[in-house]
Amino acid sequence: MAKHLYDLKPSHHYDVGSSAKTMGILSQFTPITMIDIRPIELELDNLFFKKGSILELPFKDNSIETLSSLCVVEHIGLGRYGDELDPYGSEKAIKELKRVLKVGGVMLFSVPVDCENKVYFNAHRAFTRDYILELFEGFQLLEEKYHYGAEMFASYEPQKGFGTGFYMMKKS
Repeated sequence: MAKHLYDLKPSHHYDVGSSAKTMGILSQFTPITMIDIRPIELELDNLFFKKGSILELPFKDNSIETLSSLCVVEHIGLGRYGDELDPYGSEKAIKELKRVLKVGGVMLFSVPVDCENKVYFNAHRAFTRDYILELFEGFQLLEEKYHYGAEMFASYEPQKGFGTGFYMMKKS
């Protein structure tokens, strides 16, 4: 993700719910505003915090140039972080991310992947590649990578079981 963000050179990047450590590092070359339900207590020149929910982002429609959410939406609606139980929490979160990203904007996104859509109750969900791409209908897939154990692959390998899918997409 770091290379993609560096190459994109956005005037300001927005992230929803990802690791503060990761965003702190990335903020060294581009200003970043993190949106999270939990307050982030970091003081870095290029890192800003805004309290908010991935289900109701504090931004206008089609207003953000680059947006990321890394290993976040799989937790939404399972109650792990004090949120209400909602079997469609992940889908609602993705709909909200899509709402705020402007046409032509780039989304950097990651979630657990597996051979079928699964719920690991009170922890996270895992998704198939096809389901993620269906949820991001209307987006152009620019790049995808998959991490299974210690190996990285350029293609989805469902027979390998549980892994992490990384997606770079452009809103059409």
